Amino acid sequence: MKKMFLILGMATGLFACSGNSSKQAESTAETTTPAATEEKAPAYDPERGSGKFTNVTVSPTLDKALADAGNKVYDVKCASCHKLSDEKLVGPGWKGVTTRHKPEWILNFVTNTDEMIDKDAKAQAMLELCMVRMPNQNLTDEEAHSVYEFMRKNDGVK
Repeated sequence: MKKMFLILGMATGLFACSGNSSKQAESTAETTTPAATEEKAPAYDPERGSGKFTNVTVSPTLDKALADAGNKVYDVKCASCHKLSDEKLVGPGWKGVTTRHKPEWILNFVTNTDEMIDKDAKAQAMLELCMVRMPNQNLTDEEAHSVYEFMRKNDGVK
C-alpha cells in the first residue's frame, strides 16, 4: 500500500511539473515578443544622461532660498550616504560635483537613478567604486532643482 501511494505521489508530481513548464514557456514567449507599435528609444546622451531634463539654464548667481531648501532635502535624504567634502562615505562626496557633471546629468541622475545606473558609464563607474547602488529617493523636480542649487552652494557659487 505504501508503494502505491509513493508511486501515485511521484506520478502526480511529475504531471503537475510538466504541465507548468509548457505554460511557463508560452508565457515567456509572449512577454519577450516586442509589440509592433513600439517606438525606438532616443539615442542615449552621455552628457545629459537619461531622463526628462534636456536643457537646464543655470543662473551665474546662487538662489539662496532654493539652496536652503536643497540643504533640507540633503539632510533628510542624502546626508546618510554623501559627505559634502570629496570624501566617500557610502556614496561619493559631493565636493566639485557641479564642475564634474552638467546640470542635466545631475538632475536626471537624482530623478531617474535606476535607468542612469543601468545606462550611464559614469554612473556605473561610481557604482564600481562605491559598491552600493544608489536607491531612488523619489525626488520631485522641485526637490531635485533645490538639491542641485545646494550642490552649487557647496561648490562655492555665491
